[in-house]
Amino acid sequence: MSSVVELYEALSTAPDDRTRARVIAEAFERLEDRYPHLPELATQGHVRESELRLQKEIEQVQANLKLEIEQLRSEVKREIEQLRSELKRDIEQLRSELKLDIAQVKIDLLKWLVPLMFAQVAAIAALVKLL
Repeated sequence: MSSVVELYEALSTAPDDRTRARVIAEAFERLEDRYPHLPELATQGHVRESELRLQKEIEQVQANLKLEIEQLRSEVKREIEQLRSELKRDIEQLRSELKLDIAQVKIDLLKWLVPLMFAQVAAIAALVKLL
């Protein structure tokens, strides 16, 4: 019995309800043999339900991601501000150290220049005396 017409003929020629029930049971058995995964098939309702559930999960994930992104942004902003303040402090410290170094170099130069100037004046005076 491979067609619906044959099933109909078998049902209509069956002498009693018991035989008809057997014909129907055999038809279901052949259907299950032909399509063993039939009970696992999804209906449109199942697909729609899954789609709605997935959309809800996607929205939740998006909301969580937005929240995490905002938290990360605020952390990064905080860290940037902290780095800026540390950098400003380091720059000011370097400036003050550089000013001290420049002042020290000036003092060292004066220590050498003043005696050299006196020596130069003495050498010129000695040359003038010789002439």
